[in-house]
Amino acid sequence: MLGLFKPSARATGSSLEEAPKRRARDAFSQTVVSVVERAAPAVIGVRRARAGGGPDGAGSGVILSTDGYALTNHHVVEGAAHLEVMLHDASVVAAELVGADPDTDLALLRLGGGGHASLALGDSAALEVGELAVAIGNPLGLQATVTAGVISALRRTLRSKAGRLIEDVIQTDASLNPGNSGGALVDSGGALIGINTAIIAGAQGLCFAVPVNTAKWVAPELLRAGRVARGWFGVAGQTQGFARAVQRRLNLPAESGVLVVAMTIGGPAQTAGVRDGDVVVRLDGQTTANVDAIHRLLVGETIGKRIAVDVIRDGTLKTLSMIVQERPRV
Repeated sequence: MLGLFKPSARATGSSLEEAPKRRARDAFSQTVVSVVERAAPAVIGVRRARAGGGPDGAGSGVILSTDGYALTNHHVVEGAAHLEVMLHDASVVAAELVGADPDTDLALLRLGGGGHASLALGDSAALEVGELAVAIGNPLGLQATVTAGVISALRRTLRSKAGRLIEDVIQTDASLNPGNSGGALVDSGGALIGINTAIIAGAQGLCFAVPVNTAKWVAPELLRAGRVARGWFGVAGQTQGFARAVQRRLNLPAESGVLVVAMTIGGPAQTAGVRDGDVVVRLDGQTTANVDAIHRLLVGETIGKRIAVDVIRDGTLKTLSMIVQERPRV
C-alpha cells in the first residue's frame, strides 16, 4: 500500500527543489518581518481602570527607554484612576501617568520594572510620501497586531480634543482600529516615526499619526513638568475676511484676520488694550489669518515676552504692546 504513495523520481526532485523557493520571502515580506522583530517588543497594551477597579477602555503605547518611559495618546489615559500595561511577553505591570498634553494628544507613562525593550526614534521630517509604514498595536484587544501600508500624505493637520490643531500629522493607509491609539508607526528600518492616533470613521485607509518629531519635544516637557507650557492671548475669536479694497488700503498681509468676540477679564489681551470688535492681523510681526495661527505663534518660548499686536480698529491699523502670559491650567 505504501508503494501507491511513493512519488516518482521526477516528482521527488521537483518537490525538493521547489519547497525552499516557496519558503523564501520576497523583499517586501522580509522588510516587514525585520521591522516587526525590531519594533514589536517595545509596543505595549495600555489598560485603563475606573476608581472602583473596573475596566474603562484600552489602547496601545510605545516604550522609549529601557527604564520604562513610554508614550501613548492622551485620550487613551484621560480620566483613568489606574493604569496597567501588557508587555510583549504578555506579562502585566503597573504604570503611572507622568504627564499629558491634550493639545498634541500625547501622554508619558512610567512602567514598573526595568530592562524593558525600547524603540529607536526616527525623523518624521525626513519622510517621503510612498515610503513603507508599519503600524503595531492592540486593536480591539488583539495583542501585537501588525498592519503595513505606505505614507499616504505628510504635513496634514488634525484637530485635537483640546481644540488646537496638531501640526505635521502623518497620514497612512496602514489599517488602524479602536485600540491602535497610542501604538507605533515605524519605518522600514524599524524606527519610530509616529504615534498612531486617529482614523476617519466609515472611511478606508485614512489613518493618522502624531509625528515623532513632535513627540521628541513634548516628552521631555512632560518628564520635566508633567505638562507643556504654552502662551495665552486671552481672547475668543473667529476668522474675519477682508474686502479687497480694505486689504489694499491697509497693506494687509492676508485676506483675513481674527475678530475678537470676547476677552478674559484681566487677561493679557485686555491688559494690552485689545477691545471687542478689534481684528487681529499680526502677532509679533507674524500674520494671524485665523485662530489656529495665533495658537501656533503662542508657544512656550513666548511666555514673558513683550510682543506687538497689530489690530484693525474703526477702519485703521493700530499697534498695541502685550506681555504673553502662560495659559492657565484647567
